[in-house]
Amino acid sequence: MSREVRFHYAKGTLREPRAFIGFLASALSASVGRNGYYIACSWTLVEAGYGSASVATLLAIVSVVEFVASPLAGAMADRFDRRLLNIAADVSRFAVMLAIACALPYLDLFPAIWCSAIPFALCDRVALTSSQSMIPLVAGGDLTASYSIVFFVTQFGCLAAALLVGALPNDHSATVVFVLLAVCFLVSAGSLSCIRGGSASGERKVNGLALNIDGRLVRLFAVYALLYGGAVLLSVMGSSFVFVEQKGTAADFARVEAAWSAGSLIGAALLSRLTGTISPHTLHLMVLGLTALALMALVPLRAPWTLTMFAALGFLYNLGRVSVEVTLQSRVPDRALGRAKGAMHSLAVGLGFVIFSIATVLGDQAFPSTIFLGFAASLRRCCLEHQRRSARGGSMTCMS
Repeated sequence: MSREVRFHYAKGTLREPRAFIGFLASALSASVGRNGYYIACSWTLVEAGYGSASVATLLAIVSVVEFVASPLAGAMADRFDRRLLNIAADVSRFAVMLAIACALPYLDLFPAIWCSAIPFALCDRVALTSSQSMIPLVAGGDLTASYSIVFFVTQFGCLAAALLVGALPNDHSATVVFVLLAVCFLVSAGSLSCIRGGSASGERKVNGLALNIDGRLVRLFAVYALLYGGAVLLSVMGSSFVFVEQKGTAADFARVEAAWSAGSLIGAALLSRLTGTISPHTLHLMVLGLTALALMALVPLRAPWTLTMFAALGFLYNLGRVSVEVTLQSRVPDRALGRAKGAMHSLAVGLGFVIFSIATVLGDQAFPSTIFLGFAASLRRCCLEHQRRSARGGSMTCMS
């Protein structure tokens, strides 16, 4: 078992205050762009009559790309300058978004979005891995507070994306929406190019420190995968849930996305207060159990009460995710952080791909709420199994 590595910073200080502010500006604008892309694609497909199966197929393509790209992106983040890597990925995402905006008036909607998803997902994974691996380099002070601030800003970007994409389609074409979202990536690249802190050290080499994955990391990866699985399930079925079961409009879908993002903001802000009172292990188990209950509650509820449940799910997701990220940082040295994040995301994407495949096969034959209930039951069973194994002194096997 590898020894736990902890990082100590001067409390209340930043290594490079300007670098951290520039990093936050980049995280905010990139979050608006990437989440706006997926929201716009999902709603455009459903509104055009392709159904939730088309959204599941789109995200399945993204999952395959991310599954392959995550380990590579992690290795690149550990070897190359993370700031320059992020800038290159932002410029590439801008080019992809601009290309799809220009292609939509001339190509069929479904193949145009499919073709854009592959390069976008590849660049997106490189950008996210390099960006998240930069956090301990540009921020100091309390590590939990630094991660909470970054994820708070990121979720604020998600909220802005939901509001933006929800408002624009009523008066503007999809081309205009994608052009505006593309500009966000230019802003992100510009914000990073103006800072000098947070660059990867030239001393860091991929083979300089082996990544040892022990039982604690496997358990942490499993928690992340289950949280990710719940989030992507809502991404796949959320638009159909609003359109088919709730009889809603684009504005209603935007409100659902906004409720999720608002809950996520609270989750990121609350974590720093919980870390001193509850252990990460207990917090992760609690988050998974409450997520299962919230998914079950979506079945009998109707609008506007469903907004409360989506806000609760966003709150639990971000609370758990930030806690996992902070815990991972405390157990993996900086020189191997990119590869650890790549391995963790690969496992999560594997579970997500299973969910996408099920949703694609079922298509519109099952109501979204039924699929929510099935995943919630599986999640609850996983938590109960973990409790039984913990009582017997065994290890956690949530993914079985």
